[in-house]
Amino acid sequence: MELLDLITKQLGVSQEQAKGGSGLLLKLAKEKLGAGDFGKISEVIPGTDDMISAAPAQGVMAGAMSGFASKLGGPAGQLGNIASLAGGFKELGLDSGMVAKFLPLVLSFAESKGGSGIKAMLEKALK
Repeated sequence: MELLDLITKQLGVSQEQAKGGSGLLLKLAKEKLGAGDFGKISEVIPGTDDMISAAPAQGVMAGAMSGFASKLGGPAGQLGNIASLAGGFKELGLDSGMVAKFLPLVLSFAESKGGSGIKAMLEKALK
């Protein structure tokens, strides 16, 4: 899958970590968007269901959230939904700072395949 290859090359993570981390982002987007809107995203990002099923159960961990927030230089409240992914990334053996590295790659990929409207929809769901 193109997206997973991009992430493994850019971030130096394993295929499983790339799949699980992307799955966490897509799972969050699926929870926030209606079926119709998420369907548009899954049309341009092949394998979304596989990535979502590879995502670990994401537990919101207050400590991980505050640690992640401090890395980005802001309080946890400003991070919104993304901070909730820190626990899932930890389960994949990735530190919470990797969420901020995965996000622009996934958004950029979505834009390259589906245009700025798809990117904007995904970005809004992940805030």
